[in-house]
Amino acid sequence: MSVRIAFLRHGPTAWNDEGRLQGMTDVPLSPRGRALAATWRVPFQGWRWACSPLTRARETAALIGAPESLVVEPALREMAYGEWEGRTVADLRAREPQGMRDAETRGLDMAPPGGESPRQVMDRLRPWIAARRENTVAVSHKGVIRVVLAMATGWDMKSRQPVKLDWSRLHVFAVSDDGTLAVDTLNTEMAA
Repeated sequence: MSVRIAFLRHGPTAWNDEGRLQGMTDVPLSPRGRALAATWRVPFQGWRWACSPLTRARETAALIGAPESLVVEPALREMAYGEWEGRTVADLRAREPQGMRDAETRGLDMAPPGGESPRQVMDRLRPWIAARRENTVAVSHKGVIRVVLAMATGWDMKSRQPVKLDWSRLHVFAVSDDGTLAVDTLNTEMAA
């Protein structure tokens, strides 16, 4: 029997609005992000809850009604962008065009200087995912959810995502007994 994990990206931050890479920089939700997250409701009852230790994820979890039993899970933290944190992709491409072209062709092995690759994020997520024995809501980050999508679909991150994800919706994945992932439902609306 498989269990499901419903991933939700945190609400918007000022850095999201500016297009800046956040990574491990602990940026809180913006006033707009708090207002938006406060309107979200998870449509699943009786599920376990977990969230990234970063403030923007913990704030989102609180605003959407996470129970007191919420577990703060380090494996759900955002991908570390190292020296790229605080910068925009457009700025990086303008200042380091060849370096960015080279980095973007590496797909799962693209690692910013001083940061993590998506493959390294997979390695830290696998044990947590494989240990799920109950349906779980996971409040996390865009980079993490993209890695989960890659794990479930075989996407190598060298091309466009196989499906467009709405970052204000839930993305549900099934976890089999052996810990492998499959897409259950993507872009699931939050209850009003």
